[in-house]
Amino acid sequence: MPDPEPDPTYRLRWDELPLLLSLPRAAVLLGISRSAGYRLAESGELPTKRMGGRVYVITARLQAMLEQDELGKAAA
Repeated sequence: MPDPEPDPTYRLRWDELPLLLSLPRAAVLLGISRSAGYRLAESGELPTKRMGGRVYVITARLQAMLEQDELGKAAA
């Protein structure tokens, strides 16, 4: 089953998200494939937590990482 496409008109609100995101859901929010999400998690580029054999992305750390990236782009 293919991953759902994100709605381009929807504006993400971080406070609407759970503390932990499934890796496939995080991939959809980031606009990347599920396999790319797992590669980024394995390389340590995504902030993850393993629980019960599953991999989750830590929402607050993902937000901080993306905001830091945006600040870096704005300063350049």
